[in-house]
Amino acid sequence: MIVSIDHKLSVRQQCKLLGISRSGFYYQPVVESQENLKLMRLMDEHYLKHPTHGVLRMQDHLRSLGYAPNEKRVRRLLRLMGLMAIYPKKNLSKLGLVKYICPYLIRELKIDRPNQVWAIDITYIPMAKGFLYLTAIIDLYSRFVVSWGISNSLDAASVHDVFKRAILKHGKPEIINSDQGSQFTCKEWTELMAKENVQISMDGKGRALDNIFIERLWRSVKYDHVYLWPANDGRELYLGLKEYFQYYNFELAHQGIGRKTPAFLYRGAA
Repeated sequence: MIVSIDHKLSVRQQCKLLGISRSGFYYQPVVESQENLKLMRLMDEHYLKHPTHGVLRMQDHLRSLGYAPNEKRVRRLLRLMGLMAIYPKKNLSKLGLVKYICPYLIRELKIDRPNQVWAIDITYIPMAKGFLYLTAIIDLYSRFVVSWGISNSLDAASVHDVFKRAILKHGKPEIINSDQGSQFTCKEWTELMAKENVQISMDGKGRALDNIFIERLWRSVKYDHVYLWPANDGRELYLGLKEYFQYYNFELAHQGIGRKTPAFLYRGAA
């Protein structure tokens, strides 16, 4: 099904049934120059391999490829993409409210069943003439993607909606892990988790491996789909991602889970 303004159902109802935000449906290409979009695409790929590289190293990388952006430009584009180098920082309040930051609960935890621990994150998705943001939640036991959504902003509401759709379809996790981004270190996220009786876990700053499983998901999504077939608009991106996640969950055997599919572990054991 493709969202249509001529359908008998409203756009709101169609988007709700498809699990996409209306902001994703109404997406218009972001007003950035073609050169900036190219730089963002190159930095996104480099970040997947080197998440500890900050502005200056990104600038050096772009220079090695024949581009000459100044430091201010690189910094602005990285912020627009929602990318931040992984290293210890002094002022955590720049990311979110310190009072809502929670400890990392799964370092020594034995994860041995579905819906025990979920991980949620947001990533930048380059397109042919612009970009969107993708939010996804995976079950850490099975690597099954329980919910995902696209949006044209980094606002908290669209991220929280992805979680709400996940629990409607799959039930609730015991723990959900995230980074310390402002979408999670806020009153709304804390209250939502308290209402659903879900424990909050957050990555420690400067620890690149705390949320490694969803980082691997981003690598797979981008190298196996997004970079190969850049979408022209939000609907094309949605349909492509829908097909990819179907493949990822039900057909792709993962070495980390004994060369089984995520669906086999998640649905077979759930």
